[in-house]
Amino acid sequence: MITSTSNARVKRLVNLRKKRKARDEEGVFLVEGIRMFREVPVDKLREVYVSESFYKKEKETIEKVLAEGDIRAELVSDTVFSHISDTKTPQGILCVVQQMDHMLEQMLQGEQRHLLVLDNLQDPGNLGTIVRTAEGAGVNGIVMSADCVDIYNPKTIRSTMGSVYRMPFCYAENLEEAIEKIKRAGIHTYAAHLLGENDYDQEDYRTSCAFFIGNEGNGLREEIAKAAQTYVKIPMSGQVESLNAAIAASVLMFEVRRQSKVKII
Repeated sequence: MITSTSNARVKRLVNLRKKRKARDEEGVFLVEGIRMFREVPVDKLREVYVSESFYKKEKETIEKVLAEGDIRAELVSDTVFSHISDTKTPQGILCVVQQMDHMLEQMLQGEQRHLLVLDNLQDPGNLGTIVRTAEGAGVNGIVMSADCVDIYNPKTIRSTMGSVYRMPFCYAENLEEAIEKIKRAGIHTYAAHLLGENDYDQEDYRTSCAFFIGNEGNGLREEIAKAAQTYVKIPMSGQVESLNAAIAASVLMFEVRRQSKVKII
């Protein structure tokens, strides 16, 4: 059992929690909680750390999940676990997981593709909510600009509620080039934009489509907005000008899902 916060492995875990560079260098990220532990793909699981008190309560569950692979849980004292945890009320189990390896080209394959393109999103909670909602709405993939918030940020990971394991995503070093690839694949591109002529529910999304969602404060960058083939807007009442990025994305994603249930005549 690890009982000291000065332990080298503990210091490494804290570093992985705090620093994107450390996560990217190792190609891993951290997840916490029994649900995230249960759902992690077996081939992506690298290490498991469990607090002493949590292990006593959940020993059977932990060992049942780990029986599928060759990873064994490392026990740590409750004090040490609190030190490495990202939450005020630690959930007692933490995993080191290999980062995902999705490619844009894979997202473009198949019929009736439904993609999201995120430009310079900065809020971890927003990104996590979008990932989770995207899975629920049947989105096929999420493409992000290189300057978007880190999807492996602990707050983002918590917000995905496990969807990070299943929703394909990638970062594009050059988002404009990625958008051109999307368009060449026959996917119609829409920008959620205040200058949209039509309300979002007046368009036909029953063929492949991609929505552009911009930065929380500034919206889409001009060059990204110009790359869209169609602008759409979400009508507002009162003095509200726009919605939170995650909510706007949700409205658009579920409109596509609603229309997908309607037969093309």
